[in-house]
Formats: sequence, C-alpha cells, structure tokens
Amino acid sequence: MPRRAGAATLGLGVIAGLALLSAPTANSHGYTDTPISRQKLCANKTVPDCGPIQWEPQSVEGYKGFPAAGPADGQICSGGHSEFAQLDDPRGGAWPTTKVTSGQSYAFRWQFTANHSTTDFKYYVTKNGWDPTKPLTRAALESQPFLTVAYNGARPAMTTVHQGTMPSGKTGRHMILAVWTVNDTPMAFYACSDVQF
Repeated sequence: MPRRAGAATLGLGVIAGLALLSAPTANSHGYTDTPISRQKLCANKTVPDCGPIQWEPQSVEGYKGFPAAGPADGQICSGGHSEFAQLDDPRGGAWPTTKVTSGQSYAFRWQFTANHSTTDFKYYVTKNGWDPTKPLTRAALESQPFLTVAYNGARPAMTTVHQGTMPSGKTGRHMILAVWTVNDTPMAFYACSDVQF
C-alpha cells in the first residue's frame, strides 16, 4: 500500500511538471543596440560599475501600459528593478552617446535572447530643455512616441530592425526610450539610449 501511494505521488509530480513545461511563460527578453542602450553599454563594459545588468542586458522587464502605467518616474530605464538602478543613474549626464541626425532616416535595432508574441514597439524622445543630470521621468519625454511599429501578436525576428525617422527639431544631448510591449503577458521591456543630435 505505501508503495502504491509513493507511485501515485510520483505520477502526480510528473504530471504537474509536464503541465508547467507546457504552460506559456514570458521567456521573451531583448534590448536595443542601435542606438546603443545603457544596458548594452554595461554589458560591453564600456561603462563601469553597472551591477548585475552587465550580465543580463536583456532583462529590463517591467509592467506594460507606458506612459499611463509601467515603471515609476525615475525608474524607467531600469524597468522599475532596484537591482538595475545603475541604469537610472544619470552619472552627471555623462553616459556615452550615439551621434544621430534630427529628421534623418535611422535603423533602430533590437537583439533578442528569446522572442515573444508582440503588441508593438514604441520610441519616445526627451523634450528640448530636459535635464540629462536627472533620472528620466515622463515629464521629460515628449507625450507621444515619434515611432510606433505594430506587430499585432506576431513574433519579431531574433535581430529586428525598425526603419524610422529621427524626430525633427532636436539638437544636443537627448534620450530615446524604446518600449517593447509583449502581447500575451502584462509585461514590456524598456531600453534607454543616450544620443547626441
């Protein structure tokens, strides 16, 4: 009798394990490398003292619904993860920048370690006169994305390029916030890229 109970317990454990393996999970992860994001700069060791994000640049995942929801102001670049707080630190406005040209065509590139069903990608830019020595807030960003790429549930390729146009009327240092909204989970991925127009 005890032997049968043990076999039954083992059988239930196997069934539960198989159910977990077949359950949908958010294994989607990614980051922008063109223009290069803060997390990729950390992974490349271009910027020192980055903490754990240097080993997992693809993991800046926070709740979706930006700008109405999502990470709190001042925690946008880290996706609201305290362990990635180095991404929110403006470092006195000294993050390395990518040179870009206002109003010019540009290829925005994402790298994925695991892709996932996607709602869309949205790209925001800071307002003229924003302060790069302070953590990013919604008030520092233009209210509407300058580029939106709808996916309607499709999965992006493991390397995905979105051809778009850099916003017009920008000069000097700015930040581009890229938001990848996952379709079938409550999550999105965030990437902050410092640029010089």
